[in-house]
Amino acid sequence: MEGLDTLTRSLAQRTPEQLAALLTRHAEPLARRPAPTELRGLASALWSYETLHHLVLHLDHPRLQVLAATARISQERAAQDAHGPTAPAPGADYQSLMAHRLSFAQLATAPVPPEDVFTALGATGHARSAAEAGLRALYDDGLAAPTEDGSVVVPPRTPQLLAAHDLGPFLAHAPEPVPDDTADPGTPATAIPATSLNDEYRAAAATLAATVDRLLASLATQPAALRKAGGLAVREIKRLAKAAGASEPHTRLLLDLVLAADLIALTRTPAGITALPTGAYDDWLLLPPGRRLAPVLAAWSALWAIPTHTPFGETPTALVRGHDRHAPALRHALLAALAAAPLGAGAPLPHPPSPGPEATPRTDTALRSLLGAADWHRPLAVNGQPMAEERAVHTLHEAAYLGLVAHGTLTPLGRALLADPRSLDEPLGDLIPPLLERAHFQADLTAVVPGRPAAALDGLLASAADRESEGHAVTWRFTPASVRRALDAGHSAETLLDDLTHASTTGALPQPLRYLVRDAARAHGRMRVLPAACCIRSDDESLVKELAAHRALHALALRAIAPTVLVSSSPPAATLEALRAAGYAPALESDTGATTVERLPAHRTKAPTPTRDPHAPLTLARRLLGLSPDHQDTAATSGT
Repeated sequence: MEGLDTLTRSLAQRTPEQLAALLTRHAEPLARRPAPTELRGLASALWSYETLHHLVLHLDHPRLQVLAATARISQERAAQDAHGPTAPAPGADYQSLMAHRLSFAQLATAPVPPEDVFTALGATGHARSAAEAGLRALYDDGLAAPTEDGSVVVPPRTPQLLAAHDLGPFLAHAPEPVPDDTADPGTPATAIPATSLNDEYRAAAATLAATVDRLLASLATQPAALRKAGGLAVREIKRLAKAAGASEPHTRLLLDLVLAADLIALTRTPAGITALPTGAYDDWLLLPPGRRLAPVLAAWSALWAIPTHTPFGETPTALVRGHDRHAPALRHALLAALAAAPLGAGAPLPHPPSPGPEATPRTDTALRSLLGAADWHRPLAVNGQPMAEERAVHTLHEAAYLGLVAHGTLTPLGRALLADPRSLDEPLGDLIPPLLERAHFQADLTAVVPGRPAAALDGLLASAADRESEGHAVTWRFTPASVRRALDAGHSAETLLDDLTHASTTGALPQPLRYLVRDAARAHGRMRVLPAACCIRSDDESLVKELAAHRALHALALRAIAPTVLVSSSPPAATLEALRAAGYAPALESDTGATTVERLPAHRTKAPTPTRDPHAPLTLARRLLGLSPDHQDTAATSGT
């Protein structure tokens, strides 16, 4: 208990801001335990086995070496001073061996002078400075505590966590990744312009923003149903991939990211569990296109899964809670290693291996070197894990797709994410050009937006035209069927033409487009579908006779009950579909005689948890330190 007392005293000496910073850094593992009500409770939570298991994954080589060396020396000295159980004789049973091993895990409580730790590590010169910085970082993170005489106390369970890991010799600095050596040594390296890095990640970010937008819009129109066993079925992933314009692996990645960012939520309905946007999605739509990426990228940095990686024997799916606690540390390690690589130093990304019993990624020199450098940044999350190369390759491809990696190094966006995933609004603010609110309408019945359209313009064109192509410019094409869709949604010819004219860059529309809209409006509504079972009426008696005799409408079993009225045996939706498939343009009418506006559904649900208060860590820190709630306000007033 002496170690916890030392840590508690160390925590009590911090300012509210310093303690709040510690709570923020360790928010994820601490959130899995009841909120502490006193400093000793926080100390117990920090040094619990579950929290330690999470925190040591995010230690770099110097901090982990200092922690392991201190724990080893502490355990040895505690074993000498305390009369522990005698070592089992050779051939002892399993229970005796484990009892002896676990008993020594509880003995790592003897304070250790820092000088003994540095000597054990052989840290001199620059290595000594790195070891001292690592010890200070352990103090800041609450993974070690200084005693009154300057010795170091570490958590007693540390030897149990680190005993199985061979950390090797102490290295003050991370090894630098080396270029690929598979090319001909006599061939000079191709120079890569510095501008290509910016161009590539800006293009990737623009594509990503548009893809996420289409994916969420598709879920808002038609929520995705999950399987009873959990996760999305393959057919749902294919549907959403087609709607988003992305590959299936990238669609799985984006689905997991928007779920982690609380832009969608899983909701239980009578038909099962569905995924649909939350109310935060509407606020997200109001953000500039670049800043929309901030919650998505921040979610990727903390995601407990590698969504594009499916081990052999498993079925690819999405929206399943991840259990890979090593994934966030692996991402950080790879990004940190690439941050030191100059432009073009890395080899092209190896192709992800196809799932199979003998599938292995191409482990070339550049990849091995990158993994060696990454291992220094997070020793327990890289090379020591199963399928290390395969997982790293998939992680690198995800980073490239998200615009974080290009040409063998980090992009400016990747460096911003590595520095602080919670502060991406500024670097993303001007990354993507502003949305366009005007389109070029052409005589060939197309509308072209030379960039990304604003939500209002996109909604208007999508309601009256079919999206034909997308890239640096988006093209829509007007057809009789697409204009009829706008009329079905409540537009009249005049209102539709007015809205399109207002959206035109020239303030005018081509004559062919005006003719198309007016012709479609004249044919629209000449017949009315009544919700009865149902009825079709029209003032044109010859048209009614034509419908009754039409062979393509035989399945509707139409019969005339008046010169202007037909009765259908199919419900209104099926009757409308059959009439439109036969080339007619009916309108839906309510039982009061008013035309019914047909709109696509817009589904929303509530986020599973309320948004976290950014001031909560400071409030908790002040409460743990025994400061009154108005102490901060008083200090601020006196400072002014």
